Formats: sequence, structure tokens, C-alpha cells
Amino acid sequence: MMKKSLRNTLLINIGAFVLVLILELLGGWMLIDKHETLYSFYLWGLSFTISIMTVIWINHFILIPYLFDKKKYFLYGFLLIGAIILGASIKIYPKFNWIGITKMSSFLIYTTGTGMAAFFLRRSILMQRQKEAKEKLQKDMELNYLKEQVNPHFLFNSLNSIYSLSRQQSSETPDVVMQLSELMRYQLESAKKDTVPLKEELEFIENYLLLEEKRLSKRCAIEFSIEGQVLGLKIAPMLLIPFVENAIKHGAQSTNKPSAIDVSVAIEKSTLNFSVSNSKASVVSEPKRKGLGLENVRRRLKLLYPNSHTLEIDDTSKAYVVNLSMGLKG
Repeated sequence: MMKKSLRNTLLINIGAFVLVLILELLGGWMLIDKHETLYSFYLWGLSFTISIMTVIWINHFILIPYLFDKKKYFLYGFLLIGAIILGASIKIYPKFNWIGITKMSSFLIYTTGTGMAAFFLRRSILMQRQKEAKEKLQKDMELNYLKEQVNPHFLFNSLNSIYSLSRQQSSETPDVVMQLSELMRYQLESAKKDTVPLKEELEFIENYLLLEEKRLSKRCAIEFSIEGQVLGLKIAPMLLIPFVENAIKHGAQSTNKPSAIDVSVAIEKSTLNFSVSNSKASVVSEPKRKGLGLENVRRRLKLLYPNSHTLEIDDTSKAYVVNLSMGLKG
């Protein structure tokens, strides 16, 4: 990495030297007749370029990093003036006189200012790129952490379902174990991807609801509906399931009385409208939910779909309703 950075810096400065030389030669082309030979004309352009680049290099590689960036502005200004006088002396040598130094210094102040503008612009662009790279790395690390949290959370809820069926000595327990196996296989495979087809994600939710329907038997009416074209759209994996898990956990599981869960999906062009509602027990007043799953999905939505989603949660005494609208890509 250091070698690549050094090579890029070297190439940029060689390119800058050649560019300044070309500009000086083009700028003095109208005065070429005042030079005795073509060689003296090129030597004149080269001497201009050397004096200009000497000041710029001293400024860029010594004065700015060691003085300006450390806020030693007075010393920086003093030494910069000294560097400009040095560059002017190189240009007029051996005809040393203060009039020539003054004229050449004025020219070098202009070129040095232009060089500083280019330097700070390039550094600003590089710093912005580094900042974006760091933010992307941080975002990827956080998303991986959040994604890893989904696995044990979902597994814990699913194992609870199997445990409940085994206590009831249900004959469907072996089938439910197989269903869970398929669900876990999908979860493990999707966790390796940034996006999955929306169709597969919705099938995963449907299979999860079928598993829960067997466990909850007849005391919970579960409805699942899809409207619109799901093909061709993709979504971040395991993004919607926390809403469904919370509906079951804080709806049907929180009461022995009949309850209802309604999951509906509507696709309009490339917009997904996802709604989950569950009835609530009226006897016991539940506290506001702050489960890991919901906080996790809120954070993932903020990171993955920062400006293309709206999440509304309506928590009343009788029902808990989640409405999510988000733009998806193919």
C-alpha cells in the first residue's frame, strides 16, 4: 500500500512538472525570437519550471505538513516567503538583483497560491474518500453484527415452538423439526448474501407462519396474503421476520384466549408495503415493546434503506400494528 501511494505521488509530481514546463514554453512561445537559440529558449522554460516547482515542493512536502497542519502559521508564512525568494534567486541566477527577485517573487506567489489550491483540493478529495471508506467499513461491520444477532434470536424462538409441541406430545413434532431444518438452512444461506429474492423471503415467512400455526393450534387465527408482482425484486435477508416474530410472541403467546395475526404484503411497482397486526390481551396491560428483534430491524433499515423506507407502529390497547413501506431494487 505504501509503495502504491509513493508511486502515485511520484507520478503526480512528475506529471505536474511536465505540465508546468509545457505551459511555460507555450506561454513564452511568442518571445522565442528574443532567444539566441532554440536550446536557450528551452533552457529558459526549464529554469522557470524548476523555480516554480521548487517552491511548490518545499511548500507541499515540508512547510504544509510540518508547520501549517500543526498550526504554526507565523513560522509557516515566514519560511514560505523565504522559499519564494529562494525560487526567485534560482531563476535569475547569476544576475542577482532585488528588482528581478521582486518581479519573480510576485510571479511565484501567484503560482504557489495556485499550487496550494490544487493541493488542498486534492487532499480534500482524498480525505473525503477515506471518510467514505471508513464509513462503509463501519457500516459493513455493524450490518454483519446485526445479521449475526438474527440467527440466535430466530433459533431461540423456533426452538420454543418445538419445545411446546413436544410437551403436548404432538404427532406433528417430527414434521415441525423438518420444517425448522428447512427454515434454518434458508437462514444460514441467506446470511451470506447482501440481498435475496423477495419471493424467497416471503416464502420463508409463510413457512414460519405455518410452523407457528401448528404450535398454536386453534387459539390463533393467522392470515397471510400477497398482492402484486414479487418477481424481479430483491430485499435484505431476514429483514421482515422480526415483525412477524414479535406479533406471535406478544400476541398469541401472551394470552390463552383466541387471538389473531394478520400479515399482508402489497407490491406496487417497486414499492413493498408490509403490514403485520396482532390482537392483544385486554386483561393485562403490556409495557411498550423494546425487544432485540425490533431494535435490530430498525437499525438495519436505517443503514440499508436510509432514504427509501417509512416505518409506522401503532400500539393500542387492543392491537399492535406495524406498517412498513420501502423501495426495492431488482
